[in-house]
Amino acid sequence: MLILCLSFFIALLDQVTKYLIRQKLLVGHITVIPDFFDICYVQNTGAAWGIMQGLNSWLVILSIVMLGLIIIFRKSILQDTLIHRIAIGLMIGGIVGNLVDRVRLGYVVDFLHFFWRNHHFPSFNVADSAICVGVALYVISQFFEKPSSSLSSQGSAEPAKIETESK
Repeated sequence: MLILCLSFFIALLDQVTKYLIRQKLLVGHITVIPDFFDICYVQNTGAAWGIMQGLNSWLVILSIVMLGLIIIFRKSILQDTLIHRIAIGLMIGGIVGNLVDRVRLGYVVDFLHFFWRNHHFPSFNVADSAICVGVALYVISQFFEKPSSSLSSQGSAEPAKIETESK
Protein backbone atom coordinates (compact mmCIF):
# COMPACT_ATOMS: atom_id res chain seq x y z
CA MET A 1 0.00 0.00 0.00
CA LEU A 2 2.93 2.34 0.76
CA ILE A 3 4.29 1.87 -2.77
CA LEU A 4 0.93 2.71 -4.33
CA CYS A 5 0.33 5.77 -2.12
CA LEU A 6 3.85 7.14 -2.61
CA SER A 7 3.71 6.55 -6.38
CA PHE A 8 0.37 8.36 -6.61
CA PHE A 9 1.60 11.26 -4.43
CA ILE A 10 4.79 11.74 -6.48
CA ALA A 11 2.94 11.60 -9.83
CA LEU A 12 0.31 14.04 -8.54
CA LEU A 13 2.89 16.45 -7.08
CA ASP A 14 4.83 16.30 -10.33
CA GLN A 15 1.75 17.06 -12.44
CA VAL A 16 0.60 19.91 -10.16
CA THR A 17 4.01 21.62 -10.22
CA LYS A 18 4.23 21.26 -14.01
CA TYR A 19 0.71 22.63 -14.42
CA LEU A 20 1.62 25.68 -12.34
CA ILE A 21 4.78 26.26 -14.36
CA ARG A 22 2.86 25.99 -17.65
CA GLN A 23 0.19 28.42 -16.42
CA LYS A 24 2.41 31.02 -14.76
CA LEU A 25 5.74 30.88 -16.54
CA LEU A 26 5.36 30.47 -20.28
CA VAL A 27 8.25 32.82 -21.03
CA GLY A 28 11.42 33.69 -19.14
CA HIS A 29 12.60 32.57 -15.76
CA ILE A 30 12.45 33.39 -12.06
CA THR A 31 15.72 33.83 -10.20
CA VAL A 32 15.44 32.05 -6.86
CA ILE A 33 19.10 32.13 -5.77
CA PRO A 34 21.21 34.48 -7.91
CA ASP A 35 24.01 32.75 -9.84
CA PHE A 36 22.85 29.31 -8.60
CA PHE A 37 19.16 28.43 -9.06
CA ASP A 38 16.40 29.56 -11.42
CA ILE A 39 12.93 28.32 -12.23
CA CYS A 40 12.38 28.27 -15.98
CA TYR A 41 9.94 26.56 -18.34
CA VAL A 42 11.57 23.99 -20.64
CA GLN A 43 9.83 21.63 -23.08
CA ASN A 44 12.09 18.57 -23.12
CA THR A 45 11.40 16.23 -26.04
CA GLY A 46 14.25 13.95 -24.98
CA ALA A 47 15.42 12.13 -21.89
CA ALA A 48 17.80 13.21 -19.13
CA TRP A 49 20.44 15.72 -20.21
CA GLY A 50 18.58 16.18 -23.49
CA ILE A 51 19.65 12.85 -24.96
CA MET A 52 17.33 11.22 -27.50
CA GLN A 53 15.77 14.57 -28.47
CA GLY A 54 12.70 14.17 -30.65
CA LEU A 55 12.27 10.47 -29.88
CA ASN A 56 9.21 10.91 -27.68
CA SER A 57 7.42 7.81 -29.01
CA TRP A 58 10.41 5.63 -28.16
CA LEU A 59 10.64 7.19 -24.71
CA VAL A 60 6.94 6.45 -24.12
CA ILE A 61 7.57 2.80 -25.00
CA LEU A 62 10.71 2.71 -22.83
CA SER A 63 8.78 4.16 -19.88
CA ILE A 64 6.02 1.57 -20.22
CA VAL A 65 8.57 -1.25 -20.52
CA MET A 66 10.45 0.00 -17.43
CA LEU A 67 7.22 0.20 -15.42
CA GLY A 68 6.37 -3.34 -16.47
CA LEU A 69 9.83 -4.65 -15.59
CA ILE A 70 9.80 -2.97 -12.19
CA ILE A 71 6.38 -4.39 -11.39
CA ILE A 72 7.09 -7.89 -12.72
CA PHE A 73 10.54 -8.29 -11.16
CA ARG A 74 10.08 -6.24 -7.99
CA LYS A 75 10.05 -9.28 -5.72
CA SER A 76 13.26 -10.68 -7.17
CA ILE A 77 15.25 -7.42 -7.12
CA LEU A 78 13.80 -5.73 -4.05
CA GLN A 79 13.71 -6.91 -0.48
CA ASP A 80 10.58 -6.35 1.59
CA THR A 81 12.07 -3.45 3.54
CA LEU A 82 10.79 0.06 4.13
CA ILE A 83 13.69 1.61 2.20
CA HIS A 84 13.02 -0.57 -0.85
CA ARG A 85 9.29 0.15 -0.77
CA ILE A 86 10.08 3.88 -0.68
CA ALA A 87 12.61 3.50 -3.50
CA ILE A 88 10.20 1.66 -5.79
CA GLY A 89 7.38 4.10 -4.95
CA LEU A 90 9.59 7.04 -5.92
CA MET A 91 10.72 5.38 -9.14
CA ILE A 92 7.21 4.37 -10.24
CA GLY A 93 5.77 7.80 -9.36
CA GLY A 94 8.52 9.57 -11.27
CA ILE A 95 8.19 7.38 -14.35
CA VAL A 96 4.40 7.84 -14.36
CA GLY A 97 4.72 11.62 -13.90
CA ASN A 98 6.96 11.99 -16.94
CA LEU A 99 4.98 9.42 -18.93
CA VAL A 100 1.79 11.47 -18.46
CA ASP A 101 3.59 14.50 -19.96
CA ARG A 102 4.97 12.53 -22.89
CA VAL A 103 1.57 11.08 -23.79
CA ARG A 104 -0.50 14.23 -23.13
CA LEU A 105 1.86 16.98 -24.27
CA GLY A 106 4.45 15.28 -26.47
CA TYR A 107 7.26 16.52 -24.24
CA VAL A 108 8.24 16.64 -20.56
CA VAL A 109 8.00 19.91 -18.65
CA ASP A 110 11.28 20.68 -16.85
CA PHE A 111 11.68 23.76 -14.69
CA LEU A 112 14.35 23.39 -11.99
CA HIS A 113 17.62 24.85 -13.25
CA PHE A 114 20.83 24.81 -11.20
CA PHE A 115 24.08 26.35 -12.37
CA TRP A 116 27.40 27.69 -11.16
CA ARG A 117 29.05 30.42 -13.21
CA ASN A 118 29.18 28.99 -16.76
CA HIS A 119 28.43 25.40 -15.69
CA HIS A 120 24.75 24.56 -16.14
CA PHE A 121 23.08 21.40 -14.86
CA PRO A 122 20.26 20.32 -17.20
CA SER A 123 16.80 21.44 -16.12
CA PHE A 124 14.71 18.78 -14.40
CA ASN A 125 11.42 18.32 -12.52
CA VAL A 126 9.85 16.57 -9.51
CA ALA A 127 9.51 13.27 -11.40
CA ASP A 128 13.19 13.29 -12.39
CA SER A 129 14.15 14.00 -8.79
CA ALA A 130 11.98 11.15 -7.50
CA ILE A 131 13.50 8.68 -9.97
CA CYS A 132 17.06 9.72 -9.04
CA VAL A 133 16.39 9.59 -5.30
CA GLY A 134 14.64 6.22 -5.66
CA VAL A 135 17.55 4.73 -7.61
CA ALA A 136 20.07 6.23 -5.15
CA LEU A 137 18.19 4.80 -2.15
CA TYR A 138 18.14 1.38 -3.78
CA VAL A 139 21.86 1.45 -4.63
CA ILE A 140 22.93 2.78 -1.22
CA SER A 141 20.72 0.26 0.58
CA GLN A 142 22.55 -2.56 -1.17
CA PHE A 143 25.64 -1.69 0.87
CA PHE A 144 23.76 -1.91 4.18
CA GLU A 145 21.11 -4.60 3.66
CA LYS A 146 21.98 -8.14 4.66
CA PRO A 147 21.52 -10.50 1.73
CA SER A 148 18.86 -13.14 2.20
CA SER A 149 20.42 -16.52 2.88
CA SER A 150 19.22 -19.73 1.30
CA LEU A 151 20.33 -21.57 4.47
CA SER A 152 17.77 -19.75 6.57
CA SER A 153 14.99 -20.87 4.27
CA GLN A 154 16.11 -24.47 4.79
CA GLY A 155 15.79 -24.22 8.55
CA SER A 156 19.41 -23.80 9.57
CA ALA A 157 20.90 -20.32 9.70
CA GLU A 158 24.35 -21.45 10.90
CA PRO A 159 26.64 -24.13 9.50
CA ALA A 160 27.19 -27.20 11.67
CA LYS A 161 30.14 -26.99 14.06
CA ILE A 162 32.74 -29.71 13.93
CA GLU A 163 34.45 -30.56 17.18
CA THR A 164 38.08 -31.61 17.09
CA GLU A 165 40.12 -33.25 19.79
CA SER A 166 43.37 -31.64 20.79
CA LYS A 167 46.23 -33.91 22.00
